[in-house]
Amino acid sequence: MEQGRRLPVWLKMQRASGENYSTVKRLVNENNLHTICTSGNCPNIGECWNAGTATFMILGDICTRACKFCNTKTGKPLPPDPGEPRRLAESIKTLKLRHCVITSVDRDDLPDSGSSFWAEVITAVKNFNPAITIETLIPDFNAVPEFIQKVIDAGPDVISHNIETVRRLTPVIRTKAKYDRSLDVLKYISGKGKPAKSGFMLGLGENDEEVIRTIDDLYNSGCRILTIGQYLKPSPLHMEAVEYIIPEKFEKYRRVALDKGFTFVESSPLVRSSFHAEKHVPHGN
Repeated sequence: MEQGRRLPVWLKMQRASGENYSTVKRLVNENNLHTICTSGNCPNIGECWNAGTATFMILGDICTRACKFCNTKTGKPLPPDPGEPRRLAESIKTLKLRHCVITSVDRDDLPDSGSSFWAEVITAVKNFNPAITIETLIPDFNAVPEFIQKVIDAGPDVISHNIETVRRLTPVIRTKAKYDRSLDVLKYISGKGKPAKSGFMLGLGENDEEVIRTIDDLYNSGCRILTIGQYLKPSPLHMEAVEYIIPEKFEKYRRVALDKGFTFVESSPLVRSSFHAEKHVPHGN
């Protein structure tokens, strides 16, 4: 959540409380799971958890990268937990989810960037929950085709990888990640016939021309599902938002993307990559 500045009225968030919120929180804690909802300090945690949904984060909660916009801890991660796939699969079954989103920290410390573990998790979730649909929000895996293919072969319904920002600002807010590398990941996913999804933030100092160019680049990569949201400073240690973008401009970009051929676009200030993700499953290439 943004610190130290008064938010405009369109960025007011639902309070993180309620019976379903408490149920999800308890289940996550009891099963030693992680969610990007808490690690990323997501503004929609109240709405999503009260709806009984969460974006689960695998491979621990310590990232090998230190992007300036992200609230996830950075450092030396612990080894992958062999019990995590089953615990996650059982928790999803307990929650009676029809759709789940799975993401992870970057694991540049692992020989395959964690891709084999990703495949193991997806397989376990499907085995315990045969009717479920799955979106995977993956790291870039250093754009190694073999690693991306492991996730594709495990059979998620949507594969997402976020471009995060415009080309000019990528080296400012991301560490090891590269703009073109992210496009290469999306090209590989879409080239294998999988619905490819991506998202980026506004309010970091980008201009209108750069936003349109990013939309074009994503479309040309084969991405057909797009999310656009407002960057909010997650803690006092993170970079400030340059500006708060008005809802009308988000709507403008939504229409631009749809006119270019995207099949589904979520674009408004509080949108995050997995917000209303269950709606994205039928849409793809």
